[in-house]
Amino acid sequence: MNEILEPGMIVRHPDAPDWGDGQVQSRIGDRITVNFLEAGKKVIDGRRVTLQIVGFDKG
Repeated sequence: MNEILEPGMIVRHPDAPDWGDGQVQSRIGDRITVNFLEAGKKVIDGRRVTLQIVGFDKG
């Protein structure tokens, strides 16, 4: 599922709900950089975590 992620999409980390929603900044292979509201910028290993898609930032 992570392979469809692209910059601007809004996601949640299923194991870290306290991080809040995050905006995908980039996806290079299995490395997904997300800027979360409550946790800042995180690099996610897409082989270990499937991010939940919330929406797309139209701004």
